[in-house]
Amino acid sequence: MSKTPAAPASSTDVGEIASALDRVAYLTGRARQHERLMALAGVELDRAAAALLQRIAESEPLRSGELAARMSVEASHITRQVQQMEKAGYVTRVPDPDDRRAQRVQLTAAGQEAVDRIREASRRGMQMALADWTPEELHQLATLFHRMVDDFVARAEEDVALSPRA
Repeated sequence: MSKTPAAPASSTDVGEIASALDRVAYLTGRARQHERLMALAGVELDRAAAALLQRIAESEPLRSGELAARMSVEASHITRQVQQMEKAGYVTRVPDPDDRRAQRVQLTAAGQEAVDRIREASRRGMQMALADWTPEELHQLATLFHRMVDDFVARAEEDVALSPRA
């Protein structure tokens, strides 16, 4: 089954989508929203630590440098966050099977429980925000969001493949 090329996107529609996404990012990224989410989850983590903990949960154990690259931050930032989360019992360091001198970071049971609680609190907040939407509207939104993310990822990979080598 071949995909029919879509008509060129209206610059007005693309601008409206970008504006809406900016607003969603702003609203979900506010300190007060983070504090509310952490209170609902019963977890005490700052925004950076919560984001890192969730990233660790999404992958196999990784070296700190790999985590830094995936999050587009300096390695020293990850090292500090990992140390704090290790003291809190959320992560542990394990030997790297490819290089026993190196270590990888993995979740502990307490870390997985914290991630699960954060995700559940986030889902409850999303359900409250979308309570008036019909099941059909929710399905359509979910389908379109997944398609948009897939297209963003594909485009990012194309951009990397097309970029000139230094």
